[in-house]
Amino acid sequence: MNKYWFLAAALLASGAAMAGTDHYLLQDGSHVHHLKVSKLGNDLYVTTDVDFEPNAAEAGKHACTAHVTGEAKQVSANELVLKKHIEGEARACTIKVLLSATGAKIEQSEDCNYFAAGICHFDSDGQELHKVQ
Repeated sequence: MNKYWFLAAALLASGAAMAGTDHYLLQDGSHVHHLKVSKLGNDLYVTTDVDFEPNAAEAGKHACTAHVTGEAKQVSANELVLKKHIEGEARACTIKVLLSATGAKIEQSEDCNYFAAGICHFDSDGQELHKVQ
């Protein structure tokens, strides 16, 4: 019986070692950026979402929320790239995530405007999203 408990504990521990999720957050006034990077075995998944309320410089604009998610490729030790194809078109939104020890910066291609319109955008404008501990 003890052998089965040991086997069950070993399976749980090995699964936990192969899976993990990191969250990153940036609140810039009334703009909120959230990034989730999940690793499951050798697969990486990136989800980024934004929730923007107009600030003083954006008076007269509408609030918006947007998100994009999918499998990402690791192109270097600290860079991930997510490409999300636009349904029915040959174009794709490209999200580049630059990771550091304390956070992440996000860069987006122009085609990401399909997923985030108006004042919403995934690009962190050079600011770092802080890693949530």
